[in-house]
Amino acid sequence: MSRPADPDATPGARSEARRARERALGLLYEAESREVGILELLSRQDLPPVPLATELIEGVAGYGSAIDDLLEEVAVDWSVSRMAPVDRAILRLAVYELARRPQTPTAVVLNEAVELANLYSTASSGRFVNGVLATVARRLRS
Repeated sequence: MSRPADPDATPGARSEARRARERALGLLYEAESREVGILELLSRQDLPPVPLATELIEGVAGYGSAIDDLLEEVAVDWSVSRMAPVDRAILRLAVYELARRPQTPTAVVLNEAVELANLYSTASSGRFVNGVLATVARRLRS
């Protein structure tokens, strides 16, 4: 039996997609913290990430400039450089998904990003991420 292209599309597979997003988040954060290119870090992994994590990382790397430009436009009173590194990585992943993975429902992208922010960032990060992504989603998926 073949597997669906999107882990979020299968009941019970959400945890698989969550793990992929967490791995992508961890690698994006590590690359920025160590000041190493994300694709270079990805190529050095002894255990390669699952396909969804790899797609997310490569997508953020490939569209990073456009993603950051969009974030600059919608994040009122916040420049991308001023954002907490974890929040920045979460937003980049979610914007990539909103823009380039139409098979993943908008609500799933937003919920996953907010949950990651609540787990890995500050107490106010979930609200911040939700607000920014709601605006991005209206622009990209109206």
